[in-house]
Amino acid sequence: MTRVALVTGAARGIGAATVRALSEEGWCVVAVDRAEDDPRLPYPLGTRAELAALAGDTVAPVVADTCDPVAVAGAVRVAEDRFGGLDAALAVAGVVAGGAPLWEQREEEVRAVLDVDLGGVLTLARTAVPALLRRPEPRRGRFLAVASTAAVRGLPLLAAYCAAKAGVAGLVRALAVELGGTGITANAVSPGSTDTLVLAESARLYGLDGPQDFARQQPLGRLVRPAEVAAALAWLAGPDSGAITGAVLPVDGGLAL
Repeated sequence: MTRVALVTGAARGIGAATVRALSEEGWCVVAVDRAEDDPRLPYPLGTRAELAALAGDTVAPVVADTCDPVAVAGAVRVAEDRFGGLDAALAVAGVVAGGAPLWEQREEEVRAVLDVDLGGVLTLARTAVPALLRRPEPRRGRFLAVASTAAVRGLPLLAAYCAAKAGVAGLVRALAVELGGTGITANAVSPGSTDTLVLAESARLYGLDGPQDFARQQPLGRLVRPAEVAAALAWLAGPDSGAITGAVLPVDGGLAL
C-alpha cells in the first residue's frame, strides 16, 4: 500500500525539501502552503509558483493557511479522496519575527509567530490525527513537527519564537502519550541554523551581514542544509522509527550542546 503524507510549509525551504524526500521514497504527498505573504510579517513568504512547481503524479499542491482549521481539513480530504488515506502529517510551516525585546515587539508580529509556529501545529494535530486514526489497524501512523534549538536556548530578541518552539516540543510529548497504543507516534525534529530564507530574516533582525554568520555558532562549522532536516523527517515518517515517540531529534550541527 502506498503511504500518504501531508506536509505544511511546503512551498520552499525545509518544507519543499521534505516533500521531495518523501516523494523520492515512494510516498504520495499533499503539499500545503498559504502561498502568499502575511501582512503581519516584514519579509516575503512562499509563493503559488513555488508550490505549484512541486506538482506531479504523486504530489498534490494545496493552497491552505495552516492556522485555518477549515482549510487544513480540506487538505486532509485531498489526501483521503485522491490518495486513499493519510499515514503521516508533518507540520513544517514556520515564520520568524523579532529584533526587539518582547515588550517592545509589535503585537501583530508576536501573534503571527505564535499563530503559525505553535497554532499551526496544534491545528494540524487536531485535524490530521483523526484521519491517521481512520487507517485500519495495525496502524503505522506518524505525526511530526519542526521545533528548533530555540526550544531549549534563550535567544535574545526572539522570545516569541522561543516560546512557540518550546510549545511544539511539549506538544509532541503530550501527543505521544495520548496516542499510546494506537500505532501512531508523535515526534519532532529540532534544526539548528539552517540555510533558509527564515534564517536570512533572522540575520537581518540581528544586524548580521547574512545567514552564513550563524555558522560559527555550530560545532559542525557550517549551516545545516534543508535536505538534511528533510532526511530526518522522512526517516521518522518511515517504518524504521516505530520505537521512537515523544522525542525531539536534534538536527542542529551541535548548536544545542
